[in-house]
Amino acid sequence: MAELSVLDLQNLRHLIGGYDTTHSKMTEYANQTEDPEIKKLFQDAANSAMKNKQDLMKFL
Repeated sequence: MAELSVLDLQNLRHLIGGYDTTHSKMTEYANQTEDPEIKKLFQDAANSAMKNKQDLMKFL
């Protein structure tokens, strides 16, 4: 794999942080709602954000 530049690392850090924040917020929203459909929507969004974060972490 090619070496990552400083800019690449900064961009990865920014994206990973964003997905981490999204995962936390969606998980919290899912925990606060009682409607099963909305809960699933938030849980799916949280899971997607975590998967994206993990995929990006592979570049480090």
